[in-house]
Amino acid sequence: MKLLVGIARVVVGVLFIFSGFIKLNDPVGFSFKLQEYFSQGVLNIEVLIPFALVIAILLVVFELVLGIMLLIGYLPKFTTWSLLLMIIFFTFLTFYSAYFNKVTDCGCFGDAIPLTPWQSFIKDVILLVLIVFLFVKRKLITPVFVPASHRWIIFLSFMLSFIFCYYVLMHLPVFDFRAYKIGANIQEGMEVPEGAQEAVYEYQWKFLHDGEEVVIATNGQYPQQEGEFIGVETEMVQKGYEPPIHDFYIQKDGENFTSEILEAEKVFFIVAYNLRSTERDGYAAVKRLSDEALEKGYKVVGVTSSGEELQQQISEKYNLNFEFYQGDETALKTIVRSNPGLLVLRRGTITQKKHWFDAADIDL
Repeated sequence: MKLLVGIARVVVGVLFIFSGFIKLNDPVGFSFKLQEYFSQGVLNIEVLIPFALVIAILLVVFELVLGIMLLIGYLPKFTTWSLLLMIIFFTFLTFYSAYFNKVTDCGCFGDAIPLTPWQSFIKDVILLVLIVFLFVKRKLITPVFVPASHRWIIFLSFMLSFIFCYYVLMHLPVFDFRAYKIGANIQEGMEVPEGAQEAVYEYQWKFLHDGEEVVIATNGQYPQQEGEFIGVETEMVQKGYEPPIHDFYIQKDGENFTSEILEAEKVFFIVAYNLRSTERDGYAAVKRLSDEALEKGYKVVGVTSSGEELQQQISEKYNLNFEFYQGDETALKTIVRSNPGLLVLRRGTITQKKHWFDAADIDL
């Protein structure tokens, strides 16, 4: 029994540390996921949306430290109670997402290991079983290292977690698992390879025959069925290949400029996914770099999801000499975890990507 407790302890502890660290590497991304959960139509607790980043940081730090506490055997009763309550909460969220198809990716392992809602739920059910087992057998959780050192280990874990979190907030995630990482070509990321799996649909044709409704299912072809045709319902039974980048576009006044910008020799790309919440301290650097880029022959492009009125206000206030285009807010949030964020493109390939705080590191 003690061996089983030891195995369960290592599995749960390592998973909590790994999951916590992956999300701690990108707390802004996890806060976006929490905003989805808090939004209307999901959990309907929009009052928490402004606090999503703070909640995200506290959750992931606690998750990571709980994993360490379990591995070293610190306060087994408190640790197993905390693990149990946390996994019950996460299991509820993932079941809710999967059953009602509300949030398509729980964000459990950030962008490193994307999971479908049902995969996330199954993972949490397995963890729930292991944690319940540890909770029942918590007296068999023996300490590792000298007990007097445990408090210092936990204190150090908290401090290092918050220091690391502060670093990635003021810069960018240390590990970039997204499709827009440095070296990625955006145009290539949008392409569907030849022979890729296509989506499979089922068509349910409804007819009225002899006073009764008859439903015929096909893969698309119109069925040979007597009676009056009522209608057809379509359901995707197998998802097709989806390119890593599928919602990227740049437009202005209804005209699409995506290809033109991605094919340009060199582009200085300013991403401000929402101008209402943008960090205005960054626009002194944006102004300086955009002026320098224009002098050196770069095409300078600002992209935002905000409307023309806000675009004009920001441009006039900071005397910006480039135009803003419009893009999808979710895609822009994915490109760079900074508002504004700065990128350099060479024929659509991302060669540099920086938080505005690190604007001085951009080499034009």
